[in-house]
Amino acid sequence: MTVLDFRSIWENDAIPYEEFVESVEKNESLWKGVYRMAHIPDWAYEMACRLGPGVKLLGIVEDWCGDASNTIPVLARLGHEADCLDMKVIRRDEHPDVMDRYLTNGSRSVPIVIALDQQFNELGHWGPRPSEIQQWVMENKDKVPAQERYPKVRRWYARDRGVGTLREVLGMLGGQ
Repeated sequence: MTVLDFRSIWENDAIPYEEFVESVEKNESLWKGVYRMAHIPDWAYEMACRLGPGVKLLGIVEDWCGDASNTIPVLARLGHEADCLDMKVIRRDEHPDVMDRYLTNGSRSVPIVIALDQQFNELGHWGPRPSEIQQWVMENKDKVPAQERYPKVRRWYARDRGVGTLREVLGMLGGQ
């Protein structure tokens, strides 16, 4: 397995959230709406900044992904409002070498968020969705048809308002 050059990926391939959203072809209103409605609690800023300056979050995304459009905008909002961390994204299908390092049960599930330190060393990764809804999806993927499953997942995200994503991503970084 080759070592990924996260510095090169960040500097040459990754794009800011706003640039990504301007290029989306699917779910544009969801990407923009979740970002606009995202409220970052004070505890999340405190946790993020306790990690120290220079933390970078690199999201692996695709615009059609409902999980990505419900989680990445919240993290992007945190990155924009907290001076201590930054966020960029890459498209999954344009970076299979990166995606294949972060498979979920053998699948190229997105989003994946990779945390990097100031020297572009990996601190950890998270994804593809908060553990509570991930557990429900895994338990029900063979029992509940997709057309019934997806509305339940969307309702969960609407109730959660990004809190599960923030807690898990920041917790993964040791921001407890």
